[in-house]
Amino acid sequence: MPKIKTNRGAAKRFSLTSSGKIKHKKNYTSHILTKKSTSRKRGLRQVGFISKADEKNVRELIPYAK
Repeated sequence: MPKIKTNRGAAKRFSLTSSGKIKHKKNYTSHILTKKSTSRKRGLRQVGFISKADEKNVRELIPYAK
């Protein structure tokens, strides 16, 4: 049985927690920050988790993630 290739773009964007959840960095943090409120920017610094609906697709992209 051949090995499955990991999608390298996905591997750089997603990682697994010890409990098995998939975490990611939030969007909208790089530019045009002056119009975003301080509390919004503070919230964007927190880690995000993949929804149940998207989890199957992401796990196929990173099959050997630890």
